[in-house]
Amino acid sequence: MLGASLSVACLMSLAALSSAFGQSRVASTEQGREPERLTFERGDVYLDSSRVFIHVYKTGLGHEHGVVGTLKQGRILLDAQRGGGELVFDMQSFDADSDQARRYFGLTGSTDASTRQQVNANMHSSSILDSPNHPTAVFRISSISKLAQPSRRNLPQYRLDGEFTLRGTTNPIQVIADVDEKDHWVHLRGGFSILQTNYGITPFTKAFGAVGVADRLEIWGDLWIANDRLVAR
Repeated sequence: MLGASLSVACLMSLAALSSAFGQSRVASTEQGREPERLTFERGDVYLDSSRVFIHVYKTGLGHEHGVVGTLKQGRILLDAQRGGGELVFDMQSFDADSDQARRYFGLTGSTDASTRQQVNANMHSSSILDSPNHPTAVFRISSISKLAQPSRRNLPQYRLDGEFTLRGTTNPIQVIADVDEKDHWVHLRGGFSILQTNYGITPFTKAFGAVGVADRLEIWGDLWIANDRLVAR
């Protein structure tokens, strides 16, 4: 199920990328003005088609959750000699248990609106993400290296080392990602795990601990990155 949903998502994202410049031109022409110039420098993340997914595991009688969110900005240069870029996460955009997020992790079933509202309220509260006071998280990439071994998809694989800042706390992380080049774009997919307690978060529990979520979270990026300088007039 996971592989099928990723394939569909990949095709949809590629179609969105292919039409992005054209749609902007059409909209501008219909409004009677010169088309807006869209420019992507090499390494820029295309925010509209890129997503971040979080897999929340359960403890006891709890439930697993899938969460999806977006980036505020992003840049990754896979061949950078130093650094490599930065990803800024829009924490207030993160939404729990949408069908898209659940399918990404192969979770079955749908979650009703009332339950989703409760889960989102808990997730964004001061004891968890505290997104009103910490609206962004940042992954600053210090180095990128290509690995000799390809991924399970038989794609080139890279290791991204850097620091992840969440709720004002910074810890080192390492991301393993594979890349697939498609029509002037690089489709990068990779992830890392964190412990909530390392960022000052107490994992949610209720019913005296009988229901809750695990300390460890898996965070996955599904990103589209410009492989050339792209300009639409």
